[in-house]
Amino acid sequence: MASARYAFRDGWRLVVRHWGLSLLTIFTAMAVFYVIGASTLFVMNVRHIVSKLEDQLTIQAYVKPGVDLDALAKKISALEEVRDTKVITKELALERLRTRLGNQVEAVSLLGENPLPPSIEVRVDKASQVSNTALKIDVMDDVDDVVFAGPVAEKLSKVSNFAGQFSVVLLVVAFLASGVVLFNTIRISVYSREEEINVMVMVGATSTYVAMPFVIQGFLLGFAGALLAFLFVGGTYFSAIVKLKDMLPFLTFIESPQLLYKLGFMLVCCGATVSLIASLLAVEKFIKNAMEPL
Repeated sequence: MASARYAFRDGWRLVVRHWGLSLLTIFTAMAVFYVIGASTLFVMNVRHIVSKLEDQLTIQAYVKPGVDLDALAKKISALEEVRDTKVITKELALERLRTRLGNQVEAVSLLGENPLPPSIEVRVDKASQVSNTALKIDVMDDVDDVVFAGPVAEKLSKVSNFAGQFSVVLLVVAFLASGVVLFNTIRISVYSREEEINVMVMVGATSTYVAMPFVIQGFLLGFAGALLAFLFVGGTYFSAIVKLKDMLPFLTFIESPQLLYKLGFMLVCCGATVSLIASLLAVEKFIKNAMEPL
């Protein structure tokens, strides 16, 4: 118990003693974890938007005259990548056309007899599956023609893949940057107390007893930086979403406060973990050398 009190007390003293360096470290860690939080939200929103657009991305399979629509829909549903199908009768197709025309709905009466063909509306799990699924449907005997947004599906698939790769690279770089900053801060603190550490080792202090204040110092700095980053992310995210919705009203963004709380918890845990690892690495070699017999 006394050792724990000493570690926390001395760890806090190290933070205060090197207050300029501590503030710089906290600011740098805050900036790094802010980038992590902002990029995570960016990637999650990109994937959310892509998912919503994928839900609207359909394959329209126009059928030959006299074909049993329900039987063909079941056949198409049996394809592995197909999520669901919907039968579009001639009447439903005409009703949809009236809805889309809006104020010009009177033009439908000029068509006379309903010329629209029946079709099967097909949805798949991912945009990347649209082209292959469309080809499989197109070769079916009862299908007359297939219409789908091939280029759009390919672009959505590329955007989704890029977002995933971008997030991984950014997270790795950000974690390395925060680790290096905290590592160097603890190193400076260790060297500033070199003589004191040597005396403690000479009178029989264990390596854990000597190292703990520096580990606590790193933990406090990383924790504070990550916590401030979360507060800044939370303070700027929703205001940014409001502006984006005004500029891009046709897109849907994530507006869940629970998401921010989970992200904040993740940032704080990451900050604490990275700081602990960096602190241990920073003091390990020095303490090991101090423990070696002369």
